[in-house]
Amino acid sequence: MFPFPSLQVLPRSLWLLLALATTITAPGATATWQAGTGREKITPPAGLWMTGYASRDRPADGAAQELWVKALAIVDPAGNRGVVLTLDLCGITREITEHVAAELVRKYRLPRSAIMTNVSHTHCSPFLGGNLKGLRILPADGLAKAEAYGRDLEQRMIRAATYALEHLAPATISWAEGEATFGFNRRENSEKDVSALRAAGKLKGPFDPRVPVLAVRAANGELRGLLISYACHNTTLSFFQWHGDYAGCAQAELEKRHPGATVLFAIGCGADINPAPRREVSMAEQHGRDLADAADRALASQMRKVEGTFNSALEDITLVFSGRPTEEKLREAREKDQANKEMYQAWSAAVTEDFAKKGEAALRYEYPVQAWKIGNLTWVALGGEVVIDYSFRLRSELGPNLWVFGYSNDVMAYIPSERVLKEGRYEGDTSMVPYGKPSAWSPGIEEKIISKTRELVARTQR
Repeated sequence: MFPFPSLQVLPRSLWLLLALATTITAPGATATWQAGTGREKITPPAGLWMTGYASRDRPADGAAQELWVKALAIVDPAGNRGVVLTLDLCGITREITEHVAAELVRKYRLPRSAIMTNVSHTHCSPFLGGNLKGLRILPADGLAKAEAYGRDLEQRMIRAATYALEHLAPATISWAEGEATFGFNRRENSEKDVSALRAAGKLKGPFDPRVPVLAVRAANGELRGLLISYACHNTTLSFFQWHGDYAGCAQAELEKRHPGATVLFAIGCGADINPAPRREVSMAEQHGRDLADAADRALASQMRKVEGTFNSALEDITLVFSGRPTEEKLREAREKDQANKEMYQAWSAAVTEDFAKKGEAALRYEYPVQAWKIGNLTWVALGGEVVIDYSFRLRSELGPNLWVFGYSNDVMAYIPSERVLKEGRYEGDTSMVPYGKPSAWSPGIEEKIISKTRELVARTQR
């Protein structure tokens, strides 16, 4: 275990100063790219509560598949370094990612912006203290176990990143894109009709079939690392066992097909996209094979070699909630006998606590936006459950050499586009209840996020 000092979450302005003070050329810089991978098992012990669904009324029964944190570290020829961490979890808190980042900044003198975290959003994963606070009020022992798991998780994340950073080797990095079509826009299509609509070519609504693939090969050409992405909810399963869902199946399948390679999954902007069919383990396995097939087709294609340099940028923007719920509404949520009663009670408790601690500041949220330049490829990492509109708009404005990830660094709520916010329904409004947020976001959220993203991407290109 690594020593872990007591740390507070620092504002981005202080992180920026720290980054400027610690950005140095890594010792031993070479004329080629380097890369390293690391991994740690994060499957919870017995007795932890699950997350993702309000219907989860007891702890998990056991593990059907192991959960992992995986790390990929890259170094450009000038010695500029970055590390991405991917986790088989439903969500992550800002506190956890900042604690981990603080240790990596201290130990390796990385800029804070060079550390990226993404969760796969599997709903067959453990409850984390501070995440989805409106889903359920856990019993005292359940909350204590969740908080202990979170502390241990931080150490495992640090160990995975440490191993990757300390086992670097010359590498060729290249990228391409495949396609998979098991996702569908859940706002525009009824799940029961998806098979027929898909067969008839009549599915409605935006959907992105792209499967971005980043390949890391050793000097001898062997595949040593692989990062894949897909913009689709990782929610095939809803049972009471730990499981990485289709993303976990895809990683396992690709690691079986490519022995010696560490495979990471970073989810895209799939907040309004679901997989179909759903509910059975065999279906998650089939989606995993479909994703693995798409990745293998990309690997067999004419991949683009990463050349140039690595650069990164990370800043917060202030997003605002549309209003404070009345005491009457909070009391009704606590006392009314209704469907998902426990969820509304948890929402009321979470909102009441936030306003008691923060006052009107509880109507504001510091939202993270991150950009990476990896040679001729650009990554954007957005916090929260981001709808597909963001990926389409950013790619149309910033070009096709852009991958956009959601669920990154802090998963605090759904992030609707202006269109989805106006339409409302779950992704635009009622999803704020399980996240323990006071209300829907205020109008203008999309322009704030897009504007900051454009700014950070431009900064990384200089």
